[in-house]
Amino acid sequence: MRSFFRSNSVLSWLLIVNIGIWICICLASLAGWLYKIPVEVVELWISHYLSVPADVTRLLDRFWTPFTYMFLHFDFWHIFINMLWLYWFGRIFLEFLSSRKLLTVYLWGGLFGALFFILSYNTFPVFETVLPNAYALGASASVMAVVMATSFYVPHYTLKLFIFGRIRLIWIALIYLVIDVLSIRHGNAGGHIAHLGGALFGFLYAMELKIRLFNRFKKFKPIKKREKKAAKANYNYTNDEMYNIQKKQDQKEIDRILDKISKHGYDLLSKKEKETLFKKSH
Repeated sequence: MRSFFRSNSVLSWLLIVNIGIWICICLASLAGWLYKIPVEVVELWISHYLSVPADVTRLLDRFWTPFTYMFLHFDFWHIFINMLWLYWFGRIFLEFLSSRKLLTVYLWGGLFGALFFILSYNTFPVFETVLPNAYALGASASVMAVVMATSFYVPHYTLKLFIFGRIRLIWIALIYLVIDVLSIRHGNAGGHIAHLGGALFGFLYAMELKIRLFNRFKKFKPIKKREKKAAKANYNYTNDEMYNIQKKQDQKEIDRILDKISKHGYDLLSKKEKETLFKKSH
């Protein structure tokens, strides 16, 4: 854990910022207790300025809250569970994608969660009576976005869980999603709805990355024209015949890798095959 937090990765900083803000809130509650200010009053004041309100008129006055709410926690178990899931899936995410993409998913997942929360409370009649005082806080929507993006980007990635044994990430994400949907009417409806917003962004982001990757692969197929241009531009080879043989071998290797992707998926490529694929694309 010490080496992880010293790594200065985006994941470690997301954990540090969330935990740091929670510690500051705890210290503020302690200071309020020392001055005989109820903890509820202190938390209500903090929530007023940092949590995202469902009421649009209040939101206009506190336009920064769709960003601040995703770093705000009061309860220990709330932040503990969120940070645990963020750590688990964030580590897997960074095995395949960059830190910048992780930050993108976290922030935009949180914004989508806030959007779903606000739209739902201003659309469905069941929320009319609680709308003026409804607010959302916590990193859950952002974490859900990371969970879904990771699971749909590498759906065949497996984890060995106690009792359950080996299970694919995609099943963990789908079970998590179903639980959220079924829990909406049983309490904390706003939180579960925000989770769905984060989940949607995570899914769309993973699909967009896969489509972009697929389009990049398609560029390898029409390679004959590029071979002719390359042959003309590379007449400094000592032996044209050797050059053509090498190009054919390279193309054969690329075709083999693409066939493997079509049959088994990108995730099952070896590290060497992935390096070959990206090296030959330039």
